[in-house]
Parts: sequence; C-alpha cells; structure tokens
Amino acid sequence: MMRSRYDAVIIGGGHNGLVAAAYLARAGRRVLLLERLDHTGGLAVSARAFPGVDARLSRYSYLVSLLPSKIVKDLGLGVELRRRRYASYTPAGETGLLVDNDDAARTAASFARVTGGTADLDAWRRFYAMTSEVAAAVAPTLLEPLADRTAMRDLVGREAWRELFERPIGEVVDERFADDTVRGVVLTDALIGTFADPCGDDLLANRCFLYHVIGDGTGDWNVPVGGMGAVSGGLADIARAAGAEIVTGAEAVAVDPAGEVVFRDATGEHTVTGERVLASVPPAVLARLLGTEEPAPEGAQLKVNMVLSRLPRLRDPDVDPVAAFSGTFHINEGRDQLARAYAEAARGRIPALPPAEVYCHSLTDPSILGPDLRAAGAQTMTLFGLHMPARLFREDPAASRERALRATLASMDAVLAEPIEECLLRAPDGSLCLEAKTPVDLEDEAGLPGGHIFHRDLSWPFGEPGTWGVETGHERILLCGAGARRGGGVSGIPGHNAAMAVLGVS
Repeated sequence: MMRSRYDAVIIGGGHNGLVAAAYLARAGRRVLLLERLDHTGGLAVSARAFPGVDARLSRYSYLVSLLPSKIVKDLGLGVELRRRRYASYTPAGETGLLVDNDDAARTAASFARVTGGTADLDAWRRFYAMTSEVAAAVAPTLLEPLADRTAMRDLVGREAWRELFERPIGEVVDERFADDTVRGVVLTDALIGTFADPCGDDLLANRCFLYHVIGDGTGDWNVPVGGMGAVSGGLADIARAAGAEIVTGAEAVAVDPAGEVVFRDATGEHTVTGERVLASVPPAVLARLLGTEEPAPEGAQLKVNMVLSRLPRLRDPDVDPVAAFSGTFHINEGRDQLARAYAEAARGRIPALPPAEVYCHSLTDPSILGPDLRAAGAQTMTLFGLHMPARLFREDPAASRERALRATLASMDAVLAEPIEECLLRAPDGSLCLEAKTPVDLEDEAGLPGGHIFHRDLSWPFGEPGTWGVETGHERILLCGAGARRGGGVSGIPGHNAAMAVLGVS
C-alpha cells in the first residue's frame, strides 16, 4: 500500500530518475517514483515502431557515451556497451573520409585522399589528443561536488581552457583545420540537439562540444546491446529490487516547496509528501508544478527511424557500406553547409539541404532484430538531423514535418549512389518503415518543452564549490534530470548527484 510520507518522491521515470531511485533505495531510503506514462525510461526506450516488424528501435536516444562506468558498477547494471570499430564516414564527392578506430594507416590514407595532404590529419591528431586529456581530467569530476571556474581551468590546462572554454569552437576549428569536410566532422559534435552558431560569443556550441567528447573519460560513443531500453529497463529492475516504489500512469500536477506532491492517476488525485522531492523533469515543467514560470527552451533536431531491407550503395568504391554505416555517417555536414543551414533555419526556413547523420545500430548489435529480419539482411537506421529548431514546426506541425523529412531524405540521396527509399523495408501492411519526430512531436509525446532533448541549454561543468549542481531555490526540491548542471544525454549523472545531495555526501 502506498504511504503518504517518503524520504524522497521522484517525479519522472526517465533514466536519471531511475538512477536516483536506485541509489536512494539501496541506501535504505523510502522512495516513491511517479511516472506519467505507462512505462518508465523516458527517451531511453526501445520500441517496435512499425506494426508487424520485429525490430526494437531505440526510438529517441540511441547511443551511450556519458554514462559513467562508476554508476554501472555501483548499481550492478548488466547492460553491455559495445564499442564501434569505425568512428565515422563522411562522403566527399566520389570518395569519403573514413575514421577507423583500429587502423591508423587506413585513416591516414583516407585523410590524404580527401584533403590532398597530411596537414589536417596532423591537426586532427593534435586536437583530439588535447580533448582526450580534457576527457580524462573532467569526467571523474562529474560525479563529485562542483569545482569552481578557477579549479576547472587549472585542471584542464591553459591551452585546452583557451581553445574549448574561452574561444568560440568555430573559430578554433577554422584555425586548426583547412579542409571544409574535416572542419564539419569536428563541428557536428558542437551542434547535436543544439541550435547554435559555432562562432557565437555565447559559447553554447562549446558546451555542447565538451559534453560530446568527455564521456566516461574517453568520449567514445557506444552501442547499448539490446537497445536503449536495456539501459532504462535494467535501472528500473535495480530500483524495484532495492525497494523503490515505482508507479506508472501517475502524473504530478502540483508541487509545494514544503515537499508536498499532488499527482493524478486513473483513480483520481492523491497527495504524498517527501522529505526531498527530486524532479527528473525539465526545469520549465518543475516551474509549472510549483506555480511559477520559466522560459521554455527550444529543441533543434529531426529524428528519423528506419528499417532497411538492405544497406544503400555508396559512391565510394573503396569503402564497404558496412564500415560506412557502422559508425556515424555524416550527410552534408561540411563546415560551410552547416553554416548555410543554420542561417536558413534562423530565418524561419527548413534548410534546403539539411545536414544530418545516420548510423545502423543493428550492424553492431543484431540482437534488436528478429531472426527472420537478420536472415534477410535487414538493418535498422537512425538519422539525427541538425538545425531543425521547434520554431519551424509550430504553425503546421504535420506539413512541416513532411517537408523536413522529404528535404532530409533528398539530402541523404545526394551523397548516396541510390535513393534511400529504394532500400526501405515495407511493413506487412505495405507501409514504409519510416517515421520522423520533430521537436514539436517530442513536446507533445514526451512532455519536453520545446522538444529540447537536454531539457534546456547545456551548462558548464563547474559552478558554486561544494554544491552538486542539482539545487533549486527551494531547499527540499532538487533537479535530477537532464536540466541539472552536468546534465544532458544518457548519463545518469544528475540522478547520481541528486541522490548524493540527499544522502549528504560531500
């Protein structure tokens, strides 16, 4: 039977809320987690998106980098995160830039073909040696109380601080690299889910870039075996086993600073009280629950899920499509192409040639496909489109989604040897296995204001010393979702840090 008082009431059952619930329940705290949907996991879920097609797609989030191995070990999370051999492939005319994690000579030869020399390869190695050192230094601090700006600067060193924390990342990339294709490959990490000018003085792109290269001390983007649902499902099982009460179909409708939470389920409204209330929801949602307001953020991405009957052919005869699509396949993401698309979107227009990137989860983890699909050579494909802010989809969501999808597929066709639609699998009802999600769709379906996948603009990983970056203006209420400092991505870091704040760890 549900109690009326708890040590912690957690609002939102995404992966961060589940991490907090698991840590607190394991520490002997009485924990209630409320989730408005009929399942936990938030955006870290797997789903059979197409009727009659036995493919479990990571429908929203799809790769794991920021999840610390310490959280995995602490909680006994049994998920396997599989390394991708190929980091990326970027078409460039009739050839392309292949970054092979296991074959430095092949990568060097690819750089030579695309750039005509060795200068950008040397710059690439120097630049990513620097980011590797930053990753090794900064990643462990993400699970500790915040350091201040001076301490973080001393930790990362003078050069890295200047290049990544003080100067616009676009200017740094322009200075360090000469080739447009190479510049674009570097810059995409500064723009995922973030509508920003890499040369802007706000340094928003820098913050995005930083989180994309420091994950777990390596910056590697790994494939969760079984799909993203294996991550959130495992966390839910751990939290329940530790004694946390998890109630789905329970939507929080009001929060009082004193710790009182009103929620609604199928039987009506109920009130519970927590010594602490942990909000694994966007800050704008928490503000609404508290009866106040916070400006809504704006997400900026187009997510397209596909199941293919086969991989598409490439223009480049020297690269196997299996290699090209095992890593991140960049589509019209040169530095100048990114700049044009940003300018068009800033003027309120869907970019004429949308930049995007795809990868095929099933090439690294075929377990997400049923046996018949595996035998037939089918593959899943996930596309993430850049510079698609929510403002482009407000006036007519359905029509603008279709225009953005068609423009994005045409952009992809422009770098392939055949149209991607010729490779799409058809479901038993004859429909193509193709779905698109805009920021407005995420707002409507997942309750994300503005469809912002990071809940709000990313923040620097430093702040007031001794705090955890989860505090709010109310002593008993903490953030434990992606909108906390050091939030964003599938990481569990805000959930861990909120739990540590409750437990009084310093």
